[in-house]
Amino acid sequence: MANDVAGANLVIAPVTVVVWGYGPEMGFYFRVAPGVKIRATKRGLRTSVGPRAARVHFGAGGTGISTGAGPFTYYAPVHGSKSRPSTSRSTRALTSAQRSPGATPAQQQKAARAKAIADAISAILDLHRATFPNATAPVASPPQTPTYQQVLARNTEAATAGVGWFHRHERAEAITRATAAAQAEFAGIQADAKRRQDDEQRRLDEWWKQLLANEPHHVMWAIQHAFEDNEAAAAPTGVQGSTASLVVHVPGTEVLPERMPGTTAAGNLSLRQMTKRQRSDLYKLMVCGYALVTVKEAFAVAPGITEVAIIAVRRGPVNAYGVRHPEVMAALRFERQALLGIQWQTADAVQIVNDAAKERILEQRGAAGELVPLDLDTHPDLKPVLGAIDLDEESEQVGS
Repeated sequence: MANDVAGANLVIAPVTVVVWGYGPEMGFYFRVAPGVKIRATKRGLRTSVGPRAARVHFGAGGTGISTGAGPFTYYAPVHGSKSRPSTSRSTRALTSAQRSPGATPAQQQKAARAKAIADAISAILDLHRATFPNATAPVASPPQTPTYQQVLARNTEAATAGVGWFHRHERAEAITRATAAAQAEFAGIQADAKRRQDDEQRRLDEWWKQLLANEPHHVMWAIQHAFEDNEAAAAPTGVQGSTASLVVHVPGTEVLPERMPGTTAAGNLSLRQMTKRQRSDLYKLMVCGYALVTVKEAFAVAPGITEVAIIAVRRGPVNAYGVRHPEVMAALRFERQALLGIQWQTADAVQIVNDAAKERILEQRGAAGELVPLDLDTHPDLKPVLGAIDLDEESEQVGS
């Protein structure tokens, strides 16, 4: 099927794209590992893997292991969070009303609103342009140990305790003994520190080896740890061979601005109501942008992965039973090789999805090409994914 999708700078200009997907007879292959459950918390998406008795949790709040024994659960974090490059940039052009010192308060307020809208639009357009350092083999840091001077001072203090300053011979002998003891103790400390560092390095080497070999637990841990502080909540659902499957939670159209800054024929600042087509185009850019930045980060932190399948979901409306189910807005597949050489600073997110995705399933309707949720009766292979996702979870509990 063919439809038009738009990409943009601040003035959203349309580009033509073919949106297509495999039919039900082929399906969209997506891995959901046994026991995987994804819950939304106040800090993002969280993946739970494994049986209740010993479940590993990935995502918001840190990574750790909980036990389900008894009526209570225990959660022990095993690693901290990381920083992530910002995906927004300031708008390059300021309006004349902002620069003019003689602008009225109303003009200044309008200019401030225009800049806020322009910044919001620029942030959406720049989502996919974030960059991430590629993972490298970890190196164990040497354990912190006391200095030789600290060890010597402690031994000297102990050896000379109770020996008066005027007992020079006794003090000299005590200091000699203290020096020998300090040298022996410090040598032992250094040897122990080296052993601990070597042990840690062997552990890290084995972890890195497993990561490069795409051992599922290691890959999922690395990806989710990287996703912990992302603007768009995301989580891995499984690893099969060298393919990782991811879910990214995208906002609805309600987060988009209603108006777009511009100028009148006379050169005055205006805030025009966005057309339905412009809002539709901007939303598609946002969905594609969130998917792309999530894929880029997964490839960066999991060097053995050669392919990523990603599903973009959002919260659906509450049904007659009071239940809110997630909606699938896009299903995409990318090969690592296809992302090499892309001109990220000039190509928009929709263009990249169209040109680089190995597989893409989106549905559009109407003259505006509005992006709508996928019909799961047409794509039944996506139903197991939604069965593992709870986007209506509000608590931070991880043991249930």
